[in-house]
Amino acid sequence: MITNDKMPKSSSEKITDESIDKNRRNFFCKAAVAAMGASTMMGLVPDKISNNAWAAGSDAPEITEVKIGFIPLTDCAPIIVAAEMGFDKKYGIKIVPSKEASWAAIRDKTVNGELHAAHVLYGLVYGLQMGVGGLQKDMNILMTLSNNGQGITLANQLKEKGVTSGEALKGLLASEQREYTFAQTFPTGTHAMWLYYWLAAHDINPMKDVKTIVVPPPQMVANMQAGNMDGNCVGEPWNARAIYDNVGYTVATSQEIWVDHPEKVIGTTSEFVANNPNTSRAIVMAILEASRYIDTSANRASVASLISGKNYLDAPEDIITGRFLGHYDNGIGKSWEDPNHMKFFNEGQVSFPYLSDGMWFLTQQKRWGMLKSDPDYLAVAKKVNRIDIYSEAASAIGISLPEDPFRTSKLIDGVLWDGKDPIKYANGFKIKS
Repeated sequence: MITNDKMPKSSSEKITDESIDKNRRNFFCKAAVAAMGASTMMGLVPDKISNNAWAAGSDAPEITEVKIGFIPLTDCAPIIVAAEMGFDKKYGIKIVPSKEASWAAIRDKTVNGELHAAHVLYGLVYGLQMGVGGLQKDMNILMTLSNNGQGITLANQLKEKGVTSGEALKGLLASEQREYTFAQTFPTGTHAMWLYYWLAAHDINPMKDVKTIVVPPPQMVANMQAGNMDGNCVGEPWNARAIYDNVGYTVATSQEIWVDHPEKVIGTTSEFVANNPNTSRAIVMAILEASRYIDTSANRASVASLISGKNYLDAPEDIITGRFLGHYDNGIGKSWEDPNHMKFFNEGQVSFPYLSDGMWFLTQQKRWGMLKSDPDYLAVAKKVNRIDIYSEAASAIGISLPEDPFRTSKLIDGVLWDGKDPIKYANGFKIKS
């Protein structure tokens, strides 16, 4: 069991310090001022703050038991740590992690209210907002859970054909007449976008040159072993598991496609946030503290042990631990220490719901024909990414906020993304739908 001198030493031990309740009100009062200041600087003063229960004089969560869905992937760790270690109790809530079988299940149960919130693919949330990948539903992102740590795995039969790079895959596709099949985990999700972007960066059109299918993450290795796919894009530990089971090898990591890319988020419906603003803030604070704990290197091994259990990832601890600590082996002779391994906090840089991150997923949905016309990229991002809620929560526990809700990145193909001209960016790719 993970231990921390500031936290309970078992998941059943309750936090009884009476000062927590008193301090929470002080936290909230200070945070309200700080968050309003930060939002004003960003030009993002939310219309709803004046209607929050906070402004009415109460910081108590509207509901105290919060059911949060997750898929058994390494990046669900902050939810599990928050629940197991009692970070949730500090803020008056009990997080109940709910293990789900697929992203479609996460989508449906979040939309219908069976789940209050979820560990979810960034692009899935935006797809629902736009009515793509499910019926339209107004959605909110409370925070980003993780950066990096996904991968593209190829089946061993491609290794036998000399495919150890995107360039080699392009050559194979050009020389053979057969159809090659690649899997991702949800049509509008992150894994689909990393797979498509990587293929296109190597002059392979994912809509024309290969067949793509959807497979839930825990089923990827078994389906590859059964010969149902030639490659896939999925989160850890399933890339490492393919190597462990000797059915595949890593041809690219997602951080090679985009260093410190946004990955999973805490997503929920806008209706839930409107009805439960205090609960929403409490969720963010609890998970922020858990994320900060995980990103302390000394804690990583014990966290890997915790999430490996049957109720969570149900995978061998050593498979999770390697890449969780940044120790990479691609299964075909290359080993390295990756400085851009999975991150959960990074002094708050991971957690902040940047507008430019949300807009990027919209540009890719437009690029691949999921959106038939360009939306108002910025307006959608401002509506979905609840910077106001995040800022209040982060300020309450002393986590600094970035000065700008946009960030700049250069992806694998050398194209710069800064969110300044999303229409030009979305329509400027050589390879698109």
